[in-house]
Amino acid sequence: MAKSKGGIFKKVIILLVLGALAFGGYWAYENILKSNVHLNGKKFTYLYIKTNASFDDVLNELYSENIIDDHASFEWLAKSMHLQDNINSGKYRIDAKMSNRSIVKMIINGKQEKVKLFFNSQIRTKEQFIEYVSEKLEIEKPELEDYCSNEDILTDEYGLNSENFMSLIVPQTYEVNWTTHINELFVLLEKSYADVWTKDKVSKAKTIGYTIPEVITMASIVQSESGIKSEQQKIAGVYINRLKQDMKLQADPTIVFANENFDIQRVLSSDKEIDSPYNTYRYKGLPPGPICLVNPSSIDAVLNFTKHNFTYFCAKPDFSGYSNFTNDYKIHQKNAKAYQDALNKKGIKR
Repeated sequence: MAKSKGGIFKKVIILLVLGALAFGGYWAYENILKSNVHLNGKKFTYLYIKTNASFDDVLNELYSENIIDDHASFEWLAKSMHLQDNINSGKYRIDAKMSNRSIVKMIINGKQEKVKLFFNSQIRTKEQFIEYVSEKLEIEKPELEDYCSNEDILTDEYGLNSENFMSLIVPQTYEVNWTTHINELFVLLEKSYADVWTKDKVSKAKTIGYTIPEVITMASIVQSESGIKSEQQKIAGVYINRLKQDMKLQADPTIVFANENFDIQRVLSSDKEIDSPYNTYRYKGLPPGPICLVNPSSIDAVLNFTKHNFTYFCAKPDFSGYSNFTNDYKIHQKNAKAYQDALNKKGIKR
C-alpha cells in the first residue's frame, strides 16, 4: 500500500514538473521566441536609432511606428538582456517574423543595415549633394551646409573651395552606416579621390598647365558634351585651344547648369543671357567648379586630349554622338545650322 502511495506521489511530481516545463516553454515562446512584429502586410521595415539615443527613445521609435505588438513582453525582455546599457545607434532592418529576442540581440550587437549612397552624374550641384546625403544619413542638413561652405576646412583638408568642392566626389556607390559622421564621410570621399588622382595623373595635369580642380571642371563639361572617349579627347582639345587663344568656351552644358534646367535638350539664345559665372558665353575661362560629377574616364580624356587646330565643334545631325570639328567659323555656322534643322525635324524645341 505504501509503495502504491509512493508511486502515485512520484507520478504527481513528474506531471507537475512536466506541466511546469510545458508552461515555461509556452511562456518563453510567447514572450521571447514568438514573432512580436506587426507590419500590416509588409515584409520588413526600418528602425532608426539616433546617436546617443536612450532606452525610452528606442521604445518610442518602435511604438510610434507600431512595429511591436506586445509592449510589455518586449520591455521585459529588453531590460532582462540589458538593452538599456548596450544601445547601438544605426539603421536596423525589422523583418515581419522577428521575435523580441532577435530584435534586442540585433541592436545590442550593432548589426545595422548599410546605407548605399549612389553618387552619379545626375548629382550636379552642391545643393543636390547636401539634400541627397541629409536624406540618406543621420547627418543634419544645416551641419552639412556649414561644412561644405567652410573655406578653411575645404582649403586645408582638400585644397578646394566652396565653389569647386564637388571635384572631391568620385561617382560610384559608397556603402556606409546611417550614423556615419560627416568627417568619416569626407574621409571616404577623399580616399576615392586619391585613388583616381595617381602621381601619373597629377604630373600630367601639371604638364598641360592646369590644376586638378580645373581639369575636373573641364572634364565635367567634356563629359556633358559627349560620352564617346575619342570625341571627349577631341572636344577637350577644342576647349584647351580656346583657353590658350583667350576665347570664350561657349559651352552649352554650362548654360544648362547656369539655368538649373537639367532636362532641356536644346539651348536657346535666351538661355545665354543669364548672368552667372557658369555662363561661358558671357565670361571667359573655366567656370568656378564642375557642372556634374565626373567619371575618371572623362578626366583621362582631358589629360590625354587630342592635339589639333580646331576651335569649333558641333554635334552631327545624325545624332550619332559624334561631332563635326573645324577652325573656320563660317563652316561651323553651316554645321550648327544642319544640327538645328535636325532638331526641328525631330520636334525638339526644348
